[in-house]
Amino acid sequence: MTSPVREWWHQRITALALIPLTFWLLVFLNKALHMPYAESREWLASASNSLAIAGWLVLVLYHAALGIQVVLEDYVSTLTLRHRLIWISRGLFLVIGCIGIAALIFIVSGQ
Repeated sequence: MTSPVREWWHQRITALALIPLTFWLLVFLNKALHMPYAESREWLASASNSLAIAGWLVLVLYHAALGIQVVLEDYVSTLTLRHRLIWISRGLFLVIGCIGIAALIFIVSGQ
């Protein structure tokens, strides 16, 4: 496990970084709802746009994983169960992140 102070800072830093990236995501979602798929995909295929969306995905999953970890540390009293649940939640967030990045690559590549 890492230092609680380090994790606290990581939560604050990811929260701040997610503010502008969430606006970028909202722009994309607006375009996706109001433009044809091909135009939305073209917008997303831009390097800056796809990196911003990928950055949002990574940061939001990391931020959520830290939040779940704090909840587990606060409310699960059995130490071994707590550590197992933290590792399981980290694994689930990693799988979700890999699926999300793969989906982004799939969309951008035009498949």
